[in-house]
Amino acid sequence: MSSELQRSVLVTGGTAGLGYHCALTIARECPYYQVIIASRSDPKASAEAMNKLLDQENVKFLRLDLSSLSQVRAFAEVWETNQFPPIQSLVFNAALQLPGSVEYTEDGFEKTFAVSHIGHALLFSLLQPHLAETARIVIVSSGTHDPAQKTGLPDAKYTSAEYLAHPSPLSAKEKGRQRYASAKLANILYMYALHKRFSSVNEKSGKHWTVTSMDPGLMPGTGLARRATRVEKFLWLRVLPKIIPLLRLLISPNIHTPQESGAALARLAVADDVEGVSGVYYEGLNEIKSSEASYDRAKQEDLWEWTVNAVARDYRERMAFMLA
Repeated sequence: MSSELQRSVLVTGGTAGLGYHCALTIARECPYYQVIIASRSDPKASAEAMNKLLDQENVKFLRLDLSSLSQVRAFAEVWETNQFPPIQSLVFNAALQLPGSVEYTEDGFEKTFAVSHIGHALLFSLLQPHLAETARIVIVSSGTHDPAQKTGLPDAKYTSAEYLAHPSPLSAKEKGRQRYASAKLANILYMYALHKRFSSVNEKSGKHWTVTSMDPGLMPGTGLARRATRVEKFLWLRVLPKIIPLLRLLISPNIHTPQESGAALARLAVADDVEGVSGVYYEGLNEIKSSEASYDRAKQEDLWEWTVNAVARDYRERMAFMLA
C-alpha cells in the first residue's frame, strides 16, 4: 500500500448509482485517501473505471456480501490482511428493496433488514479497531421511513428488531416495500443509538467519532428497482430520469440525480463544513428532523441490544459491539 495514502474510506454498494457517485466524488476530492468500494458482485470494473476517469490509482474494489454474516467476517479479515490506512469514513449505503414476498438470508434473517442493518452493524463492530481518531460513520436512510412525508410507500413499522428480523406468519404477508421503509427507520434508530455511545467513547478516550444519516431523495435510474416489474423498470430506468426537473415541480423538490445525491453523501463523509457534526439527519444537504418514531429511545435501545445478542458470536465480538 502506498505510504502517500493517509486514510481509508469504505463505501458499501459503491459500484453503481448513489454509492458509485459518492465514491467517485471522494476519490476526486481526496486523492490522498484509499477509497474502497464494496459490493456483492462487480468484477472490479467500477474501481478500474474510476481510476481511469480520474487518472489516479486510489480506488479499490473488495467483494462484500452483507446478507451473509460469515462473508462480513471474511471481509473484515481481508481488511486486516491488507493493512489499509486508518478508516476516516464508513459510508453504509448498500440496501435492498424487495417488492415481492419475504425472503431470508442463509442466517435466517429477513433479507431487507439483514442487508440494510444487520450486515452493516456487524461490519462496523469488526472494523472498529481500524477507525481513525476522527472517524465518521454515514448511514444512508430514506424519507420513506417517515409516514409524515407521504412518499407513497406503506408506513414504516417498528414493533421490535426481532419482529423485523424474523417476521411472524402474518407480518410476512406485508408488502416488501413496507419492509424496506421499516429497515430505513431502523437505520436512523441505529444512528441515534450509535451517537449516544460515541459521546461516551469520545469523552473517555479523546476520540472524535461521529455518525450521521442521510435521505438521498428519490433518484430515478438507480438499481433500487432491479426487482420491479418490467413496466416499472422501464419507467424507472428510461422515462423518469429524463423528466427530473418536471418531477421536482409536480411531486417534490427532493428528487435528484445520483450525481447530485452522491456529492451530498460524500460531503458528510469528508467535507470540512460538517466536521464534528453527529447525531444529525440530513435530507440531501439540509439538516432536518427525522420521523417521530425515530426519536423513541426505547426503540433505539431495543435495536441495539437485539443486534448485540443476535449477531455477536462470541465474547470478543460482543465486546466489539459494545464498544468496549
